[in-house]
Amino acid sequence: MHRIPLFSLISKYDTAIWVRVVGTILTSLAGFMMRPYLVYYLYDKLDGSIFLSMLIIGLQPLCGIFVNLYAGSLSDRYGRKPMMLAALIIQAFAIGGYMFASHVWEFAVISIINGIGHAMFGPAANAQIADVVPQEKRAEVFALLHTALNMGSAFGPLIGLLLFTWNPTIIFLTCAVALFAYAGLVVMKVPETMPVKSAAELELSKTKPKIRWRDHKPLLWITLLAMPVSLLYAQVESTFPLHLQQHFENYKTVFATIITFNGCVVIALQIWIAKRTEHVSAYLVVAASYMLFAIVSVGYGFVPIFAILLFVELLFTIGEMLNGPHIQKVISVIAPEEHRGWYFSVFGMNWQLSRAIGPILGGLLFSHFGGKIMFAVLAAIILIAGIAQSRYIRSLNHKKEEPIIEAALQT
Repeated sequence: MHRIPLFSLISKYDTAIWVRVVGTILTSLAGFMMRPYLVYYLYDKLDGSIFLSMLIIGLQPLCGIFVNLYAGSLSDRYGRKPMMLAALIIQAFAIGGYMFASHVWEFAVISIINGIGHAMFGPAANAQIADVVPQEKRAEVFALLHTALNMGSAFGPLIGLLLFTWNPTIIFLTCAVALFAYAGLVVMKVPETMPVKSAAELELSKTKPKIRWRDHKPLLWITLLAMPVSLLYAQVESTFPLHLQQHFENYKTVFATIITFNGCVVIALQIWIAKRTEHVSAYLVVAASYMLFAIVSVGYGFVPIFAILLFVELLFTIGEMLNGPHIQKVISVIAPEEHRGWYFSVFGMNWQLSRAIGPILGGLLFSHFGGKIMFAVLAAIILIAGIAQSRYIRSLNHKKEEPIIEAALQT
């Protein structure tokens, strides 16, 4: 009797979704072993240069911006599976290259190649979810994947701390192997999910005029106003570790504990929060999440006590559990079927752009004014963007020509 819920859960979703879940756990575990310490690794390798370290970290998403413009369209044309497979293999070789790099230009080339692979994967994988998951279940599936991602963040940083102290190159090898394993799962278990087009539709797609950006204003506004949140994430991965270094003697342990705490809370609560909020209007969920992110940014900058910092991290975790699944669901619903990959590609640019310019701008503010000013400025930007984002999503609900968005915001 006790096994029925488990079997029910497994049969609830398509095989492709469960491959995403397992693959996400593998790669996030390896990635969170590497990511928190990459900034320290580069900082040491580049003779303590904050600017060069932030520049190298920013190259990966900067390159991804340009790839993103084409990756989604390619997945709409050639299929989700080929793009996902190519992306994973490219990332595996790139991250493995960190083991052999020692000069600035080598780190730069590796970051560029890794950025290409990372940008190729997201749009195709998210479009696949829209292909196989009914509209009313998409927020729940995105929440499930977010939970899988945080299984890596729950255990990866502490394992990474041990390996980083012993031999940092082992971390890069582990991450590369995990990516190759994920690619193997895609080959064996993931079918192509792109909607089949008739001969007439294929012929029409060849003669169809280019996409006009002005015809997709909701996508562009939502993407632009999502950037301040991803800017906060960019600082967590770049300048925040250095900020902790100035305020805590055991800063590496503090950082690893914070990331682990975040992952454990997400594992425990993400699905429950997604279910509890699935019938709440999206603009209310978004407004609450942005307010929490603004408070968190202030906390990161000014809290000097570890126990209070953990509470701040709890607020951050609640904010991301509210924000991510619902924003992605809205994108999945407003996207036309023939442009799903392109829509997720464009929306993903907010992450790429923020992670490209965020470490550089944050590094400059951090170097000249310190972490407190940097995080205070970011908090103000998040608050303003949150008001604008929630008002804009709410306004979409009242547009008669976009009833499908209204349905998305009510579920």
